[in-house]
Amino acid sequence: MLDIAILGLLMERDHHGYEIRAQLRDRLGIWANVSFGSIYPALARLERYGYVEAVAQNEFRIGALSTGSLAGERASLRALRTTQGLGRRGRKAYRITDRGRLEFVQLLSDPATLDDSKNFSLRMALAKYLTPSLRVGLLERRRADLVARLAEVRANATDEQLDDYARSVMEHSARGVELDLAWIDDFLFTERSNQETFAQKTK
Repeated sequence: MLDIAILGLLMERDHHGYEIRAQLRDRLGIWANVSFGSIYPALARLERYGYVEAVAQNEFRIGALSTGSLAGERASLRALRTTQGLGRRGRKAYRITDRGRLEFVQLLSDPATLDDSKNFSLRMALAKYLTPSLRVGLLERRRADLVARLAEVRANATDEQLDDYARSVMEHSARGVELDLAWIDDFLFTERSNQETFAQKTK
């Protein structure tokens, strides 16, 4: 899942390892305590596979400021200032390759790796890189998982051995799943419409 997140961030622009860590925490909000001990081995592996490549420092400085937003440019400047005080590895910036872009879309849409809510949340945060059809598939798979989960929770809530407190926890869990289903159904309605529009444009 870390590979998907890193490649997703690099789809927008080049990043230093330090900035990737900050973006994972502040923007994607999934790895609050992600460490460089996890990020740098992942970057090295992605580079070895040809999915990312190192970028020269002066080349990064020019491209990093072209974010299209004031907030993005400020973040880039902060990252550049911070990495100037880091070691050699900290100054290394990364760029996604064409091969990496293809791999990213493949990983993002692969149903075999869609296994929990954290994973799904990451994919939805990066779903703009998928076609409407792939987004619909992602949402439908998550919906099927939630329907099964809701049935399981409701069945457990009827267990006569549960006391009032345990039963209230199960009922609360069921309401949470119902809210998730309603959210996904709203998304599905929109994405199916987008899917039809996209199909007409590509005919």
